[in-house]
Amino acid sequence: MAATATSEAGTVACATVLNRPCITHQVDGDGIVGIAQVNADPTQLTMVQVEVRSQQAWGSPWETVASASAVRVGSVQATTPKVTGPAPHIICATAGPALDASKQVTTCTNPF
Repeated sequence: MAATATSEAGTVACATVLNRPCITHQVDGDGIVGIAQVNADPTQLTMVQVEVRSQQAWGSPWETVASASAVRVGSVQATTPKVTGPAPHIICATAGPALDASKQVTTCTNPF
């Protein structure tokens, strides 16, 4: 599991912060796509995982309805498959050094 969790009000320009995932999403008439990227040292094996989570009813648990992950040396990006449905959604991403889970960071948006 990741060592740190934070909540973001929306998309945040964090591209210059190493090993911290930047989250964004694209919404169109067909659904929602979650996107996460992380900048890292060009010699570091880096991972990123992004999830779109939905809540079926107020107060019910958030369920992952789409996810994507990628691992590579240096900076990396992952994009989920498109999700459809009117339920509230959040986007969460975990990223950081692939070989050291204690240094990975998890960030989520507020519900939208």
